[in-house]
Amino acid sequence: MPLEPLPETAAALEEVGSWSEEDLLADLKRCGEKVQQVVPECVGMSLAMFTEGLTFTLVATSEDIAALDAVQYAVGGPCVDAVLEEEILDTSGGAGLLDEGRWAAFARAGAAAGVLSTLSMPLGEKDRVIGGVNFYASTPDAFNGRHEALAAIMGAWAPGAVMNAEMTFSSRVAAREAPRLLADQGVIDRATGYVAAARRIDLVAAREVLLEAAARAGVHEADVARAVLKGIE
Repeated sequence: MPLEPLPETAAALEEVGSWSEEDLLADLKRCGEKVQQVVPECVGMSLAMFTEGLTFTLVATSEDIAALDAVQYAVGGPCVDAVLEEEILDTSGGAGLLDEGRWAAFARAGAAAGVLSTLSMPLGEKDRVIGGVNFYASTPDAFNGRHEALAAIMGAWAPGAVMNAEMTFSSRVAAREAPRLLADQGVIDRATGYVAAARRIDLVAAREVLLEAAARAGVHEADVARAVLKGIE
């Protein structure tokens, strides 16, 4: 199946395109096509701009994969570490993602969403890291020997075009999903407790972590909570 943008991604890039000379949405979709030509098993990819708190996501299956970005922001994962360490992190080989003990909750959440390997790499501009790109695949060895080809594809996209976009998904997510929030409160509360314990912070701070993770990934807070709990229950 082709990689298609989430509605939030399409809306954000169309908004950016209103003042940019480039058709960023079309360009990103073309990147997705090229990525699948190199890695047919790729079922999702996301481009995270950490300074702006924006994540642009293409998926071939379901929004469960999009929620994996938020799980990383909440409890850790390869994309966050790839940016912090300024290096490529590949979970291909062996049992793939499930071999990575340092991202246990993320790995289990990924397996629940049908993701068995990931490739994460930092994105740079003018000798500084400005974000990262995640690739998700359905097989354990999908990215072996394909790092350079994927880096070349993403390097051709223009992340600098969105550097100054003054947008956030926070208010959009909260307004759109407010009615469902009440029904999902129990799930959110359990996930908040887990994040608080995992990160050794209080419940108020843990709830803020979940909200920020959801906003950055462009998904609902309850979806993040479910994805986190899939990794531990």
